[in-house]
Amino acid sequence: MSSVDCLNESVFETEQEIIQEMQQDKPKYGSKEWHDYILSKFDSSELIDGNPTCAGLRRVAEDELGDILVSRPSQVFASDDANGPGRSTVVFEIVIDWMNSGQHRTYADVADVWHGNTDDLFCAHPTATASTRAEGRALRKALKIRCVAAEELTRKKDVESIVRQAIQSKPTTGEWREEDQISAAQINFIDGKCKQLNINVVSFINQGEKKYNTITEITKKTASKMLTVLNEYQNNSKSIPESISGYKPWR
Repeated sequence: MSSVDCLNESVFETEQEIIQEMQQDKPKYGSKEWHDYILSKFDSSELIDGNPTCAGLRRVAEDELGDILVSRPSQVFASDDANGPGRSTVVFEIVIDWMNSGQHRTYADVADVWHGNTDDLFCAHPTATASTRAEGRALRKALKIRCVAAEELTRKKDVESIVRQAIQSKPTTGEWREEDQISAAQINFIDGKCKQLNINVVSFINQGEKKYNTITEITKKTASKMLTVLNEYQNNSKSIPESISGYKPWR
């Protein structure tokens, strides 16, 4: 064997050793250590208040999971309000060449945007903003991380108050009384937030002293307090307990 061949073989063996060491340091996909491992892969320029941007999620997903073969909105329900930005809902899907093995995995999620859950600068473009949010959610689902994407956060508005005002303003709801049964809008909002934050709805509503057999036993006043807590989880001002993590269909 020539000296050149020996050198090439030595370089190859060194590269293989480095790859093996890197693989040993990488935790199992979806394990307890996985979340922190993935977050460590983001550059500081890809984080806003500790939340990864959609662009950062794309990069890390390709680095850690494999090439993204498809990245597109699969369904778009655009606003038909000619006098304002209105509400827009987008379903976004991504297809990954899993670990570049030739096996394809598809992930999808949905996001809706309206003036009550989006800062003014972005709610002027509801469909584009909803698409970015939905893509971020699909990427988060693929990466199995518990935090939300930076684009999902609403920093300049009190979403809970806006939703409550919207409920009160509806002529069919009558007078808003705190002791009344939780409204359908509040239930849907709690469910949507829990799904977005990967929180078990049943565990969430029962984490206090009072226990509920069904969500309909909750009063409007208590539901408003629960919405406030969910907003605190979303804005990272309060950490999500492990005991309530893991969204599951419940209705």
